[in-house]
Amino acid sequence: MKVRKAVIPVAGLGTRFLPASKAIPKEMLTIVDRPTIQYIVEEVVASGIEEVILVTSEGKSSIENHFDYSFELETVLVEKNKPDLLKELHHISNLIDIVSVRQKKPLGLGHAIWTTRNVVGNEPFAVVLGDDLVLSDTPCLKQMLSLFDEVQTSIVAIQHVPQDQAHQYGIVEGALVRKRVHHVERMVEKPAPGTTDSDMAIIGRYILMPDVFELLGNTTPGHGGEIQLTDALLSLSKKQKMYAYEFEGSRFDAGDKLGYLKAIIAFALRHPVLASEFKRYIREVAAGL
Repeated sequence: MKVRKAVIPVAGLGTRFLPASKAIPKEMLTIVDRPTIQYIVEEVVASGIEEVILVTSEGKSSIENHFDYSFELETVLVEKNKPDLLKELHHISNLIDIVSVRQKKPLGLGHAIWTTRNVVGNEPFAVVLGDDLVLSDTPCLKQMLSLFDEVQTSIVAIQHVPQDQAHQYGIVEGALVRKRVHHVERMVEKPAPGTTDSDMAIIGRYILMPDVFELLGNTTPGHGGEIQLTDALLSLSKKQKMYAYEFEGSRFDAGDKLGYLKAIIAFALRHPVLASEFKRYIREVAAGL
């Protein structure tokens, strides 16, 4: 089996970024010189995925527009002889085939993924959260796809977090199979303090078997009154093997204000044009503290 499609949920309200996200989807906030969602889609493309399925909601049309062809803008760039900018726009609009599915009610991540069932069909697929950035030499999703080629079953990406932060994440418990690979034995969404000893937190990268759709359709609302993906994944892990993979790279929660600022610094320090001058500026700021 090959993973050909990636679901990117972008229907969330972005309340952690209010008031900025009142008029601009949080996924369109820029990291250096491009919106967060573009980094996500570029990772998907670099991993060999053939089609992206966006799960959108009211007020998210700017995300779809960003990846569309813009005749007026490109005409202006031609007239003003801006070939480099024109090339960048062509790159964005030709990245990958993108379709959209509307999540009509904010019923959680699990429900958002369930809405794509007719588009995904009966095949394994990836899920990449629209505000979870991973900076790595090999794209995070590509690392997971390499493991999937071997195990041919569902995989969740994990990272170790401080124990006092475990309640903020979906947590995996399981035995180490080999370096960076764990067999999933139990999963719990935002566990109460003291209810788990695990520090393995699920982050926004998944490869899922299509069986998850039926489980999501039968999942009752959980934490926060939403249909939680973690609940369905726990049920799936009891029916078939599931693995947790410790990816290589640095992860940034760009849907959180502090995580967003950290991402800007990290990506700017690797920018091919701005990095040198930005490093100099960071040193000047640090020296003045």
